[in-house]
Amino acid sequence: MSDSRARNSEVSKMARQPRPRLTLDIAAIPTYAIGDIHGRYDLLVKAEEAILRDGARLPGRKLLVTLGDYIDRGPESAQVIAHLMEPPPDGFDRICLAGNHEIAMLDYIDGWASYDDWMQMGSAELLKSYGLDPEHLPLIFPSGAKLDAFIRHSLPRTHIDFMRAMPVMLETPSVIFVHAGINPKLPLGKQTDEDLVLIRQRFLESRVPLPKLVVHGHTPNDEPDIRPRRLNIDTRAYRSGKLTVARLWQGRVHLFST
Repeated sequence: MSDSRARNSEVSKMARQPRPRLTLDIAAIPTYAIGDIHGRYDLLVKAEEAILRDGARLPGRKLLVTLGDYIDRGPESAQVIAHLMEPPPDGFDRICLAGNHEIAMLDYIDGWASYDDWMQMGSAELLKSYGLDPEHLPLIFPSGAKLDAFIRHSLPRTHIDFMRAMPVMLETPSVIFVHAGINPKLPLGKQTDEDLVLIRQRFLESRVPLPKLVVHGHTPNDEPDIRPRRLNIDTRAYRSGKLTVARLWQGRVHLFST
């Protein structure tokens, strides 16, 4: 799907169903942000094991914040979603933010995007993880309407509902957690869902001072991109095998990767 078509589809849906934005004071809570997972269930398990080891020496309850894009591209989207739907590890709470890939899947489910456009997101791997064959399905269902109906009926309703309920931003007194970034020219209360899950250049290249540290993903890099008021932890896990975690606690940030 072209950027403009994807943007138009998501704008239409988001304008009607704005997503929740959460606020929380994490000053006394060790908080672990996990970058874009993209179907790498194996790396998610390894990252959580590392988090548990790290958190064992820290006091009180801890918080896991996943930054979106759990599905597509990697081989185990279904397993990632099922895992995130389970209770978090003992002693932890978990917040799962929405990414643009979750929203694109819902656009397809709701009829805002075509099958061909959705496949451009790397969603063939998602279908395989749910036991569907994206190469043969169009041969079995030459009618696009029948193909769409079959896929929409086959994907677990509980997984779809879980993705529908995902918030789009977590704001704390000193940190903003979000999938893609924020529009630097707008106050936080005026941010659109579209910008929070899709923005790139206007955020990454802006010289407007950011109001707080923004921890995000969406734009893949070989290594975490560390700036004074911005931290990008999307390290292309589905291809690199490197899923990055940022631990924020007592005004400090500690990074580690699978």
